[in-house]
Amino acid sequence: MGEIDEGLERAERTRPIPVHLNTRVRFLWEKVAKEDTAELARAAGVSVRTAQRWVHALKAVAEGEAAGDIPMAPANIAKVEKAVRAAWQPRVKQRVRRDAEQRGFMLHIQATFGYSSAAGSTDDPRLRTITHKMPGAVAQKLYAARDAGASQAEQERILAEGLREHYFKDNGHRARGLDVELNDVAWMDVEL
Repeated sequence: MGEIDEGLERAERTRPIPVHLNTRVRFLWEKVAKEDTAELARAAGVSVRTAQRWVHALKAVAEGEAAGDIPMAPANIAKVEKAVRAAWQPRVKQRVRRDAEQRGFMLHIQATFGYSSAAGSTDDPRLRTITHKMPGAVAQKLYAARDAGASQAEQERILAEGLREHYFKDNGHRARGLDVELNDVAWMDVEL
């Protein structure tokens, strides 16, 4: 997951996702799968037998027969995290996305930008920190790209185009012929 995906995801949550593995599995078991082992297996992308082992381990921890995290392969830990992220606060995500696509969002970013224009270009990238209100059209493009599984580079291109038009060119009022390239994102945060 790249900086842009993480920034959008942070903005979509009112509460952080559970940190501990047992809590994540319990969330999937109780809230997503509704205590159905086959549904837990489907949600996490594992076999039914693996889901049964997780449930057994959860019960053992709850009854004090075992301590610590559920024994789990690193690949399955990643699957559990992905499933929890996808299912965490779905109505909040929908509301935030709708608002961002209609009213726009506040972008806070520190990145290296390269510039070129009709008068010449510079290949000397500059690190800049920018805070700017981006319109809903940029949010629509970012969400559509994320839904389509776009790479970090494709999402950076969308952000660079949005910043070029709305920040650097001031919606066409200055810097005609300027092109902006987003080379490296140090950090990014989104307020929706």
